[in-house]
Amino acid sequence: MFFKKVEPKSVFITGASSGLGAHLAAEYANSKRVLHLAGRNKERLNQTAAACRKKGAKVFTYIFDTTDQKATTKAIQQAFKRTPLDLVIANAGVSAGVIGMPENSEATRKIMTTNIFGTLNTVLPALELMKKRHKGHIALIASLAGYRGMASCPAYSASKSAVKALGEALYGQQKPKGIHITTICPGFIETPLTDKNRFYMPFLMKADKAARIIHKRLNRAPALIGFPAIMIFAAWIGSCLPSWIALPLFALFPKKEK
Repeated sequence: MFFKKVEPKSVFITGASSGLGAHLAAEYANSKRVLHLAGRNKERLNQTAAACRKKGAKVFTYIFDTTDQKATTKAIQQAFKRTPLDLVIANAGVSAGVIGMPENSEATRKIMTTNIFGTLNTVLPALELMKKRHKGHIALIASLAGYRGMASCPAYSASKSAVKALGEALYGQQKPKGIHITTICPGFIETPLTDKNRFYMPFLMKADKAARIIHKRLNRAPALIGFPAIMIFAAWIGSCLPSWIALPLFALFPKKEK
């Protein structure tokens, strides 16, 4: 099936103060678009917003943590009042490297809370508002690490698996209602999430290139966006392997370091 290419006029992006989120904001910035950029770091978010304004975009900023349900809902509602949102990208997320500790009990809870509940806090209020318009598009940033439980990063892998499953389930549920749901599963991208990794990351991609790929493919509202292709294929094969082969194999993968 072929989809008509659609460029959103109003876009809301969480985690826009750095990494992939900042590059997505820059990719979407132009004189015909309104951007709603959210992040926790005011200084960095303002830098992202200034760069987008230079490209002609009208920009609103929101400072909050997506783990705060009330603050997240309030920001999304404010954005909808300003300009009905065509696209919401639930991008905010963390890994052990970002929070500066190995995946111990404290880090595990923080990763799960941010990546799962932070995503839910973004998606659910946006979905309710889009239902009233009978149209809209929500993108969830998952990861190739979500295809199978990875011993090298249990919390991150589990959290992204949950995001992937949520996006896949919502796609079939919401499409008949006129709302598109896209799950995005990138490989390794040069961001603060990977900067602390001290192991080889195959097909490591620049964040601006990843943002261009996502922007281009989101226009056709697919159920899934995954890249690079060879990594998607490897992740799919890994998900198909029986556990007695896959689990000992994945246990050999290098662990994320503090």
